Amino acid sequence: MKEKIKFVQGNEACVEGALYAGCNFFAGYPITPSTEIAELLAARLPQSGGKFIQMEDEIASMCAIIGASLTGSKTMTATSGPGFSLKQEAIGYAIMAEIPCVIANVQRGGPSTGTPTHVSQGDVMQARWGTHGDHAIVAMTASNIQDVFEITIEAFNIAETFRTPVILLFDEVVGHMREKLVIPEKEKLQVIERLRTSVPPGTDYHPYFPRKDGRLPMSDFGGEHRYNVTGLFHDMWGFPTDKPEIVHNLMRHLVDKIENDPKHICKTKQYFLEDAKTVLVSYGASARTALEIVNYSRMRDRKVGLLELQTIWPFPKEIVSKICNQAERVIVVEMNMGQVLELVRANVKNPEKVYLCNRYDGNLVNIDDVKNVLRVVEGRGI
Repeated sequence: MKEKIKFVQGNEACVEGALYAGCNFFAGYPITPSTEIAELLAARLPQSGGKFIQMEDEIASMCAIIGASLTGSKTMTATSGPGFSLKQEAIGYAIMAEIPCVIANVQRGGPSTGTPTHVSQGDVMQARWGTHGDHAIVAMTASNIQDVFEITIEAFNIAETFRTPVILLFDEVVGHMREKLVIPEKEKLQVIERLRTSVPPGTDYHPYFPRKDGRLPMSDFGGEHRYNVTGLFHDMWGFPTDKPEIVHNLMRHLVDKIENDPKHICKTKQYFLEDAKTVLVSYGASARTALEIVNYSRMRDRKVGLLELQTIWPFPKEIVSKICNQAERVIVVEMNMGQVLELVRANVKNPEKVYLCNRYDGNLVNIDDVKNVLRVVEGRGI
């Protein structure tokens, strides 16, 4: 495949990224503002031998991609807030059973059905804590079309590497805006394939026994090996157990494989941070406004920089701490009531110097919103 250049919306870039990564199964249910992902994959997947199925609801959609992943497919579903709420129990199952899959949540206003056609970033904490019990999760985001494409590929790579569900936490503005997308040749970007077991058929296969590098080789369910899959705590064969030592070790494994490897998961973009006295921390569509303010300020010799988060979970606390502690003041720019604000404050020496610029009325946080906060915290006009 030669390089292609397209003019697409964010949801279409997500589809292109999924196909580039090798996604060959999608199950979902239409819901604004993510519906275009399902519509496009319904047309594109059959063209490459993949499968698309519209399920009766979001619970069934999540369960379908879990089943298809176990049988060897790279799988994905897409939804928005209300549907994401319905998926939580099955997401917990995928975490416990270590089943790779990707869930796109194109955020809209909430709670409940909220504002279906307007933007929000209110699902940050739900992405982390939506399913019950102690666990770890990966949630990624992007602020432009090219990054949506590349982050989607990265989500599939992480899912396959760590045998875990990965959440794409996009938002309505990014999902529906249009920009140029460059789709590189097939071999240019890394695509990680599933690690298959080398255990011969008919011999003892341990589906939950990691190699020295921590990865767990998989065998297609219903194929050459017979094994058990459960949402209960289980031993290395997959059979349920309540033995304290096994429960303890499995919990540590599920959390540590993600939380202890942040350098291979956490991604950020950094703009003008070397000498920044004011640091903006933002993500998704909000980061577009933040970057505009940074460029505006730099043209006027004001030392403002931007830390754009592309990984929300696990939270890149070491990077946030290092950069924000060097600044005189920090402003978190987001579209909720301060969900990432509290994370930043928890990871700096002086939380009182961390301020919030936000909207939660369905409108994109704009340049004047940020200017107004800058005027207050810097004590001068801008």
